[in-house]
Amino acid sequence: MHLADILPGSFFTWCEKMPVGHYVRGATWVFAIVETVHIMALAVLLGTMVVIDLRLMGLGMKRQPATELSEILSPWFWTAFATMIVTGVCLFSSEAVRLSTSEPFAFKMIFLFLAIAVHLTIHRKVIANGVEGGMLGKVAACLSLFCWFGIALAGRAIAFF
Repeated sequence: MHLADILPGSFFTWCEKMPVGHYVRGATWVFAIVETVHIMALAVLLGTMVVIDLRLMGLGMKRQPATELSEILSPWFWTAFATMIVTGVCLFSSEAVRLSTSEPFAFKMIFLFLAIAVHLTIHRKVIANGVEGGMLGKVAACLSLFCWFGIALAGRAIAFF
């Protein structure tokens, strides 16, 4: 499966011709710096999700409920998420044509869509209801971790395919 099967090739060519794509691709250190920021943001995002999801599984900081942890870590999560999106768009636009036929990139986008859907629906509802350690909390936490770590693994695989 490739994104080129879903979107027209002209879309990917257009993305690469955007000024940001041209700049990231052409400058010596810009791609490496943007990718480093992208990966650091992913690490912060994964860190916040691991803490919250461990709590939903009934593990971790038992003196703080998941609702409180989520409230404390939410600004970190959303800042890291926004940083990942901005840097991801920059990275994508620098090599959109190549990524259009990359299976790992397609899987990364699928995992991203699923992670956002899980986070904004099941995960949020479980945290709001305070269902920690229960079956629904464990399922939501496992789905969340599976999707976010799937993004990280698929992203790493892009370099090899």
